[in-house]
Amino acid sequence: MRLKRAYEPATPGDGRRFLVERLWPRGVKKSSLPLYAWLKEVAPSDSLRRWFGHDPKKWDEFRRRYFRELDTQSGAWESILKATQNGAVTLIYSSHDTEHNNAVALKEYLEAKLRNTTRRGSTSLRGSGG
Repeated sequence: MRLKRAYEPATPGDGRRFLVERLWPRGVKKSSLPLYAWLKEVAPSDSLRRWFGHDPKKWDEFRRRYFRELDTQSGAWESILKATQNGAVTLIYSSHDTEHNNAVALKEYLEAKLRNTTRRGSTSLRGSGG
């Protein structure tokens, strides 16, 4: 699973590209941002996003709160995990901070889900046949 800013050009190695922002990236035309899907629902809630404000001092608490939100919204991120079974996946984000943003946290969350699935020896993803 990869991360890429919305302002960087798409490359063949990106695989399926998912925009994981609630708001469309400022200054980017929809026609110039190739995506597999725009998953607004997987982004942090507006209140959490505003509280965090990309303040690195709030990063650990942001991650805890965001992960709690994600725990209640498996339908929002399940398609990303399913896509990893078919090749490369890139999470697209718009933040200027490349280390403290929701895509970084989401990638960490999803990779933990993938590790747990692998450890159990079969997938718990709905419809995966695994």
